[in-house]
Formats: sequence, structure tokens, C-alpha cells
Amino acid sequence: MFRPLTLYIGLRYTRAKRRNHFISFISLVSMLGIALGVTVLITVLSVMNGFEHVLRDRILGMTAHATISGYGGTLNDWQKVEPWVRGQPHVVGAAPYIQKEGMLIEGDRVSGVFISGISPKYEPTVSDVGRKMILGSLNDLHPGGFGIVLGVDLAEQLGVMVGDKVTLVTPTANVTPMGVLPRLKRFTVVGIFEVGMYEYDSGMALIDLHDAQTLFRMPGEVTGVRLKLDDMFRAPWIVRELAKKLPGSHRVSDWTQQHANFFRAVSTEKTVMFVILLLIVAVAAFNIVSTLVMVVTDKRADIAILRTLGLSPRGVMGVFMVQGTMIGFIGTLLGIVGGVTLALNVETVVPAIEHLFHVQFLPASVYQISELPSQLHWHDVVRIGVVSFLLSTVATIYPAWRASRTQPAEALRYE
Repeated sequence: MFRPLTLYIGLRYTRAKRRNHFISFISLVSMLGIALGVTVLITVLSVMNGFEHVLRDRILGMTAHATISGYGGTLNDWQKVEPWVRGQPHVVGAAPYIQKEGMLIEGDRVSGVFISGISPKYEPTVSDVGRKMILGSLNDLHPGGFGIVLGVDLAEQLGVMVGDKVTLVTPTANVTPMGVLPRLKRFTVVGIFEVGMYEYDSGMALIDLHDAQTLFRMPGEVTGVRLKLDDMFRAPWIVRELAKKLPGSHRVSDWTQQHANFFRAVSTEKTVMFVILLLIVAVAAFNIVSTLVMVVTDKRADIAILRTLGLSPRGVMGVFMVQGTMIGFIGTLLGIVGGVTLALNVETVVPAIEHLFHVQFLPASVYQISELPSQLHWHDVVRIGVVSFLLSTVATIYPAWRASRTQPAEALRYE
């Protein structure tokens, strides 16, 4: 179908100035529509990839790659489990922890929090919180010192700084002659961390593991042991191997199980956004249909002359498919260039727009993260480009087929 003559005539028609300027305008709109759709699609998918990457890193930076716990909610033999698991292949860190809920009180300010009892010695081997300290250090947590490390937003809500006192109220109650009273303990703020995720910065507090055992009446017990692996994407396989070899009765889980719904929702949202935004490209691509229909009407005499000179119906069809395909190809190419450029500079462009118009697109109190990340995946670019070009090509088939059905005698009757 696409012989050199067909290709040559199609390209000539694409470059030629049209007597009907409206047709040229519609062609330009179709091309720009495809370019805009491809640009938006690449940019949005890159931003969603960035969101997924940042959220995964920040969540795993606080919760570790895998967890060993007991079926009753506590792990009694953690002193044996921890050194054993630390020596296993693919495990690069292990740390015991206690996870409970409580309330922090300072004056008339109250905030519910997750209390994590940690070992300052081993915690840096499984989480990034030690590198996220903006005031103080995890090493300031000492057994019996009853120090506490707060998230930056939590400290702001309570109006406290390093050295101030806060009261921790636990769900565990004391039975006294005066009735059942909640357990309260005064803690000294020894550090403040900021991981950049509002859920943790506003709702988590860290205390020493031994202080947590005393406070929650868990002598010699912990909630579990958290693990850091050398390859988090192989966590399900590594966890299965550990579960087979781990002595005793324990529950072993990995991050893909603990946060399965969250990451499944992100993946589903990416797919839905791809389909929705692809409709923009489809609408622009099928504008090519109207463009070519008008071109065919405008070129009826030319088609008839080409037919009388010996060009076959398939050749005529090829001429107009070349025209539509070139519109789609140029629009897709412009869209890829624009999308890649914007995706690589989103983290610079968005803050500039926020500063210029004095707005904030992602308030930290509403969204998980407050900045707009971007991570360009070239396989997404290739996929978008191929789909956009195919849509443009499909849109040319019907008008090109109609052109090939033109009868020379009918077209030249009134010329």
C-alpha cells in the first residue's frame, strides 16, 4: 500500500498549503490535541510513580521490610529470635519493638499517638528515623530515663520542645481503692524527628524499649522483631524461607502484606488515570477523522486525476493514510518531548507556581506528602507513544477508505 509514489504524494499533501484554511486549522488542532494529551499522560504517570516511590520509601523507612511476631500479640522469646534471624542470609538488620497506643498531654493540649518502644542501638539498622532527627538523637533515649522522641508536627501540636515535659496516658489501667485509674507517666522530650510524612510526623512518639516494657507491663516481652532485607522487592520470597527455618511458633509477615491494600490502591489508581487520560489522546486522534474527511472532499478532483493516471484504490488509500499518520506522528513526538521535559522538571516548576500564585497544591495536613515528586519511567513513555501513534493510525483508516472509493467520472463531472 505504501509504495514510494504513495508516500511521496501523501507527504506533499501534508506539506502543501490548503485552499481551505479551516482544514489546516483543524489539522493543527488535532496535532496539538495529541501533543497535549501525550504530555499530560506522561507527566501524570511520572508524578504518580514519584508518589508511589516516595510513599514506599517513607513507609518502609519507619516500618521495616518484614516483621516477626507472636500469635498472641507478644513475642516472649525475642532474645533467641533476634540473634538467630540476624545471622540469616538476606537479613541486614533486626531490632525488637513494642507498638502501643496512648495519649500525650501538655497543659490543655491532648493528642492521640502511636507509642513505639525501640532499642536505640538496633533501631538504625531497620529504619531511617535516626537519620531524620532534627533535634536530639535516638541515643538520648536511656533505660529508666523516660525520655521521648516526638514527630515535628506532634511537637508543634503540643507546643513542646526538647527539654519540656509531657504526660503519657496509656490504655493500661491501675486498680486502686479509689477505683480504676489510667496509667500516667511524665516523659522528657529528648528529640524531634521529621520524616516528611504527616501520618508519622503528627502521630508517632518513640521511647526506650525497657521504658516501654515497664510502662505497658511487658517484662521480657516485645511486640515483635522488625527486619531489614537486602532486597525489599524479594521480601515475600525471603519471608517464606525464614518462616520455614524459624524455630518455634511465630508469625512472619512482609511489607507487601502489611500495606497490601494501600499499594494495590495506588496501582489501581495509576491504571485508571492512564485509561482516563488516554481518552484525551483518543479524542484528539479521532479529530483526524474529521480533518481527513474534509481533505478528501477538498481533493476529490485530485483523487480522480490520480485514478485516471493509474493510481490504484489502495494507492489512494495509502496517500491519505500517510497524511493522517504524519499528523499523529508529529503530535505524538511533540507530546513525548513536552511530557519528558515537564516530568523531569516538575519538582522545580510546581514550587515556582506555588510561590508565584501563593497557593499550596498539597497541604501536609490533607495529603501523605507535601511536595510533588516525579519519577520518569521510560517504558511508560514508550507505551504511551506507541498507543497514541496506533490510535492516530486507526483514525485514518475510514476516511482513507472513503477516498479510495471515489469514482473518477463522478468527481470530474462538474470540474
